[in-house]
Amino acid sequence: MKKVSDKRKWMCAAASILLLLISVASLAQDGNAGINEANSKVRSYFAAGVNLMYAVGAIVGLIGAVKVYQKWNSGDHDTGKVAAAWFGSCVFLVIVATVIRSFFGV
Repeated sequence: MKKVSDKRKWMCAAASILLLLISVASLAQDGNAGINEANSKVRSYFAAGVNLMYAVGAIVGLIGAVKVYQKWNSGDHDTGKVAAAWFGSCVFLVIVATVIRSFFGV
């Protein structure tokens, strides 16, 4: 077997590093274009996200109404607290979606 010289090893390593740097430089893209594309995609998904938040709020409201009705029929004394908690969570979901929409101008 032949022994590879140190000079040849360094040349192969240098050539490999050079090829790696060239390939990385050729694949580099503009950062502003990527940020603008991400911005447009997030804005396009936002309307669907707000509608989803409204739907989740409606489901939470229905579940809360059933829970409050059950407590009211069973004669529990903390019905008012439970009703306020469920109603507050529904209002929170709707307000958060509306505030985010108006705050970010989407």
